[in-house]
Amino acid sequence: ARRGYEAPRGELETVLAQLWAELLGLERVGRHDHFFELGGHSLLAVRLLSRLSQIAGVELSLAMLFARPVLADLAASLGRHQEVAVPANLITAHSTAITPGMLPLIGLSQPEIDRVVATVPGGLANIQDIYALSPLQEGILFHHLLASEGDPYLLVREMAFAGRDLLERYLAAVQRVVDRHDILRTSFVWEGLSSPVQVVWRQARLEVVEVELDEADGPAHEQLRRRFDPRGQRIDLGRAPLIRFVTAREPGSGRWLLLELQHHLIGDHTTSEVMHAEVRSVLAGRAHELAEPQPFRNLIAQARLGVGEQAHEQFFREMLSDIDGPTLPFGLGEVRGDGSGTREAQRMLPQTLNDRLRQQARRLGVSLASLCHLAWAQVVARSSGREQVVFGTVLFGRMHGG
Repeated sequence: ARRGYEAPRGELETVLAQLWAELLGLERVGRHDHFFELGGHSLLAVRLLSRLSQIAGVELSLAMLFARPVLADLAASLGRHQEVAVPANLITAHSTAITPGMLPLIGLSQPEIDRVVATVPGGLANIQDIYALSPLQEGILFHHLLASEGDPYLLVREMAFAGRDLLERYLAAVQRVVDRHDILRTSFVWEGLSSPVQVVWRQARLEVVEVELDEADGPAHEQLRRRFDPRGQRIDLGRAPLIRFVTAREPGSGRWLLLELQHHLIGDHTTSEVMHAEVRSVLAGRAHELAEPQPFRNLIAQARLGVGEQAHEQFFREMLSDIDGPTLPFGLGEVRGDGSGTREAQRMLPQTLNDRLRQQARRLGVSLASLCHLAWAQVVARSSGREQVVFGTVLFGRMHGG
């Protein structure tokens, strides 16, 4: 797979060659080498995008890497794609006031800023930053406000500890992780504002509630689940961190149970994996080895300062211009409820079908996810009686590697 070697030219080609060599475990990479022929794959590609952003401040999409996998071609394209500049946070620990000009990532009037400051315990002294929501967060907040009971985006995790001492050590380690990450010290304010905002607190203490369980009421973990079921529970989005813990001694044993309620506005499955990896490092006495956390405002800047909202609206107006009605499977237009009346069936794919699907995706040069989206579109089309269907998918922009 190696081409005739020619040394990289210019700073960008040199940086790319060094990163490729580092990620692929090679001594040297030439300007005519092909990333995927050298052994690169999608996971390494995502790591490449992230490292390139950190080292050179250059934004690269996965699609561009697939389209231009030869080093020299990629470098030529990258010269035209610079990372969005993230404006500095002008709020400091010594600020005596917050004014509209100090908030480059949200447009608020002075009365609106004062309203936001009044929601934070400790007021101005406890505010580290204020900025807009990402588009995904706006969608989550919309559904939170739409729900009349419970919260569709309240995530639940269960844990058990051999003793109270270990539980206390775990909670102390979680607090240290919360202290590290802006998003874990963030609250949300929208009432009386022209647009919702998120507020990073300088200090946010974990809220831990202890409850008593009765052995006669059934298994302890099921009791906790019932009492704090997201279909009937909500948490105050105006109080950081948006993580709540419920502890209880398990009747008949020395174990302690812990229920974690975390709102999807501040985390997802990947967030939880990172959190718990850091908690383990803290418990093992290796907190000093953890990397410096990236400010969440960087993501907001990428989302808000890259492509303008008008451009997004124009894209979807053109894309959906010939759609004259909603896509309603089986004609069901008024379906409401908390999902408790639904049944779910799961079926494992036979290995032979799995292999055929992956082979087909490779032949077409698309991801397996894209193939499954097409299959789902066919199901929706058949069940709705429409040739053109519209449905959503959940993406967070991770393919950009940031």
